[in-house]
Amino acid sequence: MSPMLEYVYQMTGIDAAYILIGIAAIELILLILVIIALCKLRKYHRKIDRFMRGKDAESMEETILSCIEKNEQVDQMNQMLREDIVGLRKNQRITYQKMGMVKYNAFREMSGDLSYALALLDQKDNGFLINSVYAKEGGYSYIKEIINGESEIELSEEEQAALDKAKSQS
Repeated sequence: MSPMLEYVYQMTGIDAAYILIGIAAIELILLILVIIALCKLRKYHRKIDRFMRGKDAESMEETILSCIEKNEQVDQMNQMLREDIVGLRKNQRITYQKMGMVKYNAFREMSGDLSYALALLDQKDNGFLINSVYAKEGGYSYIKEIINGESEIELSEEEQAALDKAKSQS
């Protein structure tokens, strides 16, 4: 036995052969881990190479520039859409959005509810009210302006009911 192995045996009380077998086992495990790491590294190198080449042998720079250009186009379209939405919201405020209609029989001797009151209002309850009265002699239509949900001219019961219906809509 070599002097070094005897010294190890004296210090630890373990046979040097066991220590050598242990070191060999650790070296084998480390060798396996190095092989696994090299395989993974090779796999990543292939992925990076494919990524850098791009599709159909395009360069990476061309791909990135193309993505940047598309992003700028999307930003421009997004800005245009925002401007359109603002315009639509402005138009929506002044369009007639609320409607209330009441059909009624103006003259009891006629059958059917042939007369009606129709209220059309915008978002701020501004608009008009049409009252169409049907009689044997002919039809008559009246219009009244509505400002902030009120009329300056006195409303009939049917007209008020149509206005209330329109105002109750959100």
